[in-house]
Order: sequence, then structure tokens, then C-alpha cells
Amino acid sequence: MRLRDQAYHAFIQHLLDQRLRPGQFVTQRELAALTGQPLGAVREMIPRLEADGLLRTLPQRGLQVATLDLAMMRDAFQLRETIECAALVQFVRTAPDSAIAVQQDLLDRVLRAARTGITPALLADAQAVDWGLHDALVDALGNGLIADIHRVNAVRIRLIMQDRVTLTPDRLPPAMAEHATILAAVARRDPDAALAGLRTHLNSARDRALAFNDHTAAAKPRALEGVNG
Repeated sequence: MRLRDQAYHAFIQHLLDQRLRPGQFVTQRELAALTGQPLGAVREMIPRLEADGLLRTLPQRGLQVATLDLAMMRDAFQLRETIECAALVQFVRTAPDSAIAVQQDLLDRVLRAARTGITPALLADAQAVDWGLHDALVDALGNGLIADIHRVNAVRIRLIMQDRVTLTPDRLPPAMAEHATILAAVARRDPDAALAGLRTHLNSARDRALAFNDHTAAAKPRALEGVNG
């Protein structure tokens, strides 16, 4: 893997690990130290991050990690629904039984573990299973262009969710129940029922994220004014 690609993937991972925060200003040297890559590789990755909408260059201010404003959140969730609904229909029609069984087995493991108590480790595993199903649907399309768009948008969605509504012990059972509904319909090869289940799942995530944003919208602009002077 080329150094600029290594730097890019390290940047994404630091975003998801919350070592880089939406709206944060950074320098090229700070990015080099954070990613463990030379300045040349960092400079080469910046245009890609800008094209992805994950970083922007502001005159006399420097580099800023993408902010999570309301318009971006709505756009990201709409794009997610468009891609994943199309992918799900294709998955229902063409996915081998073995691929469906893999997703069902992952879900069953989480459900079994939850019966003995919901721990932070289980929440992390459940979140990975959740994201994994969505990624598997899109990957099954076998379309590299769509996969690239989904990959970047998935980063946006994950930033939105982790900053607002993380998976909690109370939320885990209904979230996994939504997955169970989707997978049951997929196993029956019923695209309409699968789509209904997916839309319920996606709308739940979107509504919780936007509701959080509504509750905090009045306070955040004042905080930003104080920071940016």
C-alpha cells in the first residue's frame, strides 16, 4: 500500500476513534505525527480527503476536519437509504444462502451473549455486527463505484452516530431485533418485507441523531463562536 493510502486510512481510523474531532483544526505536521507518515504522504492524501468531504482547507486558518451540520447529516442519511435499499433488494435476490447464514450467525452470537448480561465489550461487538451487515449488503453489489461512495458516507454516518447516539444497553435489544426482522425477510427472499425492515432500522438511527441535534442546536453555535473568536 502506498504511503499516501496508509496516511489516508490512518486519518479515517483516527476520526472513528475520536482522536480527530469534527470541526477540529490541524496542521500538516500534526497529521504527519498522528498518522505516522511523512509530510509528503500527508500532502498527497489531503486532496483525496477534500474530495471526500472529510477535510477542507480554509484560507489563513489551515486544515479543518469536516463539521457535522444539519444539512450534511440529512444528506448523509438520505444517501445511505438510497444505496442500502438498492443493495438490499439485490442481496435478497442473489445472495447465496451461506452469505445470509453468516450474518444470521453473527447476530445470534450477540443475542446469546446479551442473555447473560450486556457489557461494554458486547456493545462494541454488537456495533461491529451492525455496521458489518450494512457493509455486506453494499459489498454484495460488486460495484466498485458504489462501494467507494458508501465507504465514505459510512464514515460520515459513524461520525454522526458516535457523536450523538451510541449503542447502549437499552438500545441494543431493539437494534438487534430490527436486524433480525431484516434477516428473516432476506432468508424468505421477500424483498418488500426486507425493505420495510431496513427502512425502519435506518429511520430509527436518523431520527435519533437528528433529535439529538435539535436538542443541542441552540447551545453549539455559541460554543463555536467562543472557540473561533
